[in-house]
Amino acid sequence: MRRFLVIRLAAAVVAATSVISASPSHAAACSKGYVGLTFDDGPTSNTPALLDALKQNGLRATMFNEGRFAAAYPALVKAEVSAGMWIGNHSYTHPHLNQISKAQIDSEISRTQQAIAAAGGGTPKLFRPPFGTTNSTIKSIAAKHGLREIIWDVTTADWSGVSVDRIVQAHSKLTNGQTILMHDGPPNTVAAIPRIAQLLASRGLCAGMISPQTGRAVAPS
Repeated sequence: MRRFLVIRLAAAVVAATSVISASPSHAAACSKGYVGLTFDDGPTSNTPALLDALKQNGLRATMFNEGRFAAAYPALVKAEVSAGMWIGNHSYTHPHLNQISKAQIDSEISRTQQAIAAAGGGTPKLFRPPFGTTNSTIKSIAAKHGLREIIWDVTTADWSGVSVDRIVQAHSKLTNGQTILMHDGPPNTVAAIPRIAQLLASRGLCAGMISPQTGRAVAPS
């Protein structure tokens, strides 16, 4: 009887090992590189649900926070950091930066740096201009504050209320080093997270950090 149990236990271990080695997340993990998942306009009341979905599915992302929200909800900024996310600067009030003065652009960026740092999010090294609108003046002011400007390679258009299917499908366009735009608030974005994780794993892609040096997604350091 004892010998029979030992044999059964050994067989179970072999079977379990076979399942693990055969799963896409193990067999093909990161073989095709890294992509940058990004979420704009937080933190919001939706942030805890978003963070839970990301953590449960083994994903990390860059959260481009607005300064006014970081100042209002510092606990959520801390929660983003605790969940392993990276924090970026997305201006203070989300204006069209190309329509305001240099002094106002500087204020939008510098106040957000201060708000995120004060909330426990560290000093951001990445900056995403609202609406993706930029020019040489905006870039130079961001650089003065030690920030690398990050736009995006692919957008999900989740802000417009598109379906979960559309949000997931957008991720099929990603290739190594690229970034994708999502937002903190849309409920369909949260609902899409498990399928996004499955899709990336099936394509041999991992969620990485965005390098301040190159602006491309790389392996987390």
